[in-house]
Amino acid sequence: MDSTDHRIPADANAPVQTLHAGRWLSLRQRGRWEYVERNNPGGAVIIVAVTPEDRVLFVEQYRVPIRQFTIEMPAGLVGDVAGQEQEGVLLAAQRELEEETGWRCGRVTFVHAGPSSSGMSTENIAFVRALDLVKVGPGGGDETENIVVHEVPRHEAGAWLFARAAEGYSIDPKLFAGLWFLEHGLGDQAE
Repeated sequence: MDSTDHRIPADANAPVQTLHAGRWLSLRQRGRWEYVERNNPGGAVIIVAVTPEDRVLFVEQYRVPIRQFTIEMPAGLVGDVAGQEQEGVLLAAQRELEEETGWRCGRVTFVHAGPSSSGMSTENIAFVRALDLVKVGPGGGDETENIVVHEVPRHEAGAWLFARAAEGYSIDPKLFAGLWFLEHGLGDQAE
């Protein structure tokens, strides 16, 4: 046994109970722990994308759970399209980028993956870097979405985000990780 085993809660291996199962999420309980599990096992992907004019792509949309407009990086679920349940992270990223922003990427590279909220959800998110972008459409999302695309000069991104926060927008903190990956050149090279 590892010396850290004493830090694992006693009920960590208790049987899982389903408290509620919805279309996209299920509420589970293991011992005293309640958490949400995505019903699609692919998780989610966040796309770090910069146009040829050195503009970072952000998306704005109303998020019903928090009842606010948010600013995020393009993102989406992996394997949530009927007939494409086995879709990988990189394919999902290409699909979501074009659907949400109207930009197509020539290539996409994996940067990092981890839990979105490890104390509340089993969801894992992957950050990818979209490269060689070409504008092919208006974006705006699918028929269930009403997305506004923002193309912000890279050197102004931080100030622009804080200005939107001051206006009352909810700013997804994960996008600052995406900007850090961008600043450090992570995912810029083909694997």
